[in-house]
Amino acid sequence: MLDLKFLRGNMDLVRQALANRNSSLSLDHFEELDRKRRELLLESETLKSERNKASGEVARLKREGQDAQSLLGELSAKSERIKILDDLLKGVDDEVQGFLLTIPNIPHASVPVGKSEEDNQVVRTWGEPKTFDFTPKEHWELGTALGGLDFERAAKLAGSRFVVLRGWAARLERALAAFMLDVQTCEHGYTEIVPPYMVNRQTMTGTGQLPKFEEDLFKLEGCDYYLIPTAEVPLTNLHADETLDEDKLPLTFCAFTPCFRSEAGSYGKDTKGLVRLHQFHKVELVRIAHPDRSYEDLELMTSHAETILQKLGLPYRVLALCTGDMGFSATKTYDLEVWLPGQGKYREISSCSNCEDFQARRAGIRCKEKSAKKSRLTHTLNGSGLAVGRTMVAVLENYQQADGSILVPEALKSYMGGLDIIRPEV
Repeated sequence: MLDLKFLRGNMDLVRQALANRNSSLSLDHFEELDRKRRELLLESETLKSERNKASGEVARLKREGQDAQSLLGELSAKSERIKILDDLLKGVDDEVQGFLLTIPNIPHASVPVGKSEEDNQVVRTWGEPKTFDFTPKEHWELGTALGGLDFERAAKLAGSRFVVLRGWAARLERALAAFMLDVQTCEHGYTEIVPPYMVNRQTMTGTGQLPKFEEDLFKLEGCDYYLIPTAEVPLTNLHADETLDEDKLPLTFCAFTPCFRSEAGSYGKDTKGLVRLHQFHKVELVRIAHPDRSYEDLELMTSHAETILQKLGLPYRVLALCTGDMGFSATKTYDLEVWLPGQGKYREISSCSNCEDFQARRAGIRCKEKSAKKSRLTHTLNGSGLAVGRTMVAVLENYQQADGSILVPEALKSYMGGLDIIRPEV
């Protein structure tokens, strides 16, 4: 959420930021609300001042034994009007706060201006896409033929955009998650967390999922709980409404959780396979950073996500997202796209973002500096380290053999019980 004083003093800047984001949101309604608020406030404060003077006059008249009845009637009328104005003012303030929750974050100056993913900029690439002496298949063909991916029975159980993982595929998902967690905790120092998979409205609002993206969420009927779309939500809110010691920053968390998304607006996209499911698993990274060092943290966190792909030997590229393709809460985002030979293109596997104080203002996360009397809002960052299902997609497609079997990457062999190659299970 943007600071209200910042918005009032930088309307042109915010309008330009909205235009750069291709947002249709208009600030005209805010300006009208703000004008109405100033008028109500001015009238209320004027009446309160007049009431105070009249109260003093009533007290004087009573001390002198004079009739104060007319002034008492005037006081009563003023008090009644003040109550009405204060109620109106509260309603306007609530509406202003609600509107603030719909404004996306301001892109960092280094973010390329653009309208869509076509305007994203390649920052670097790693690894060379493998050349096959046969036509590589897509992951859903490979996984189904090997008996590990069962979309038909998942559809019977739940509907479309679900999968049942069987045998080697279930073990590969578990292996990938354990491998990712070990790298992030043992090598990169993240603290592993097992958070709730259901959170309340306040927690969803803290990271920007609400009210903007309610249609993308799964809400539990009859209660104020939502299934998490990503572990970013509970991890970022772990220290909501707390003031942290600056010496303890950054706080770094990781979690392996299921993620639940309605995929509203994605009709017809990635209808086959594991790329776009209603339920999937992800290892998430979150950093609560000192506001003076968050961009160094963004580079570091992005490198931590890249490490997983490098250890798995999966070619990828890093993109700086343009203003029109960034998420609602982000000021700057890097996407990691892994090479998928079955599709013959790079596809997103991780998104690493700095949200500066946008989420911290919503969630009330502050830090106290020893040299300063006042506390400051922290900066929050999040990134996938990695999306497990999409990593499985990349492993299947990059390590496929001509006979349809799959080589197990060296980094995963110990997690797969020493298995070297995945073949159909009898």
